[in-house]
Amino acid sequence: MKTLKHIVMMKLKPMEKEAFQENLETLKSMLNDLKAFIPSLQTMEVGLNISSRPTAYDIVLVSEFGDEQALNDYRIHPKHVEVLAFIKEIVQESKVVDYWVE
Repeated sequence: MKTLKHIVMMKLKPMEKEAFQENLETLKSMLNDLKAFIPSLQTMEVGLNISSRPTAYDIVLVSEFGDEQALNDYRIHPKHVEVLAFIKEIVQESKVVDYWVE
């Protein structure tokens, strides 16, 4: 059975260290909470960066879906849209990769 993986890496906007850490933890919690609300979301893993390399991003999510329609349902789900609004406030840059795993 094929699984569609959806990976997003995000780099937060520059801000004070305390606000940065608080926003990271809030975003991690919001993303993890999506599992309880979005049926098409099979799995989600959220990780906070520990690398000091300048090319590193701050947070990553790895999620799995059964097909492209399930991913699209996730994208437009009201709870995901709420998280996206917060992301737009605090994230400077993001990268996405979607791919099939057999």
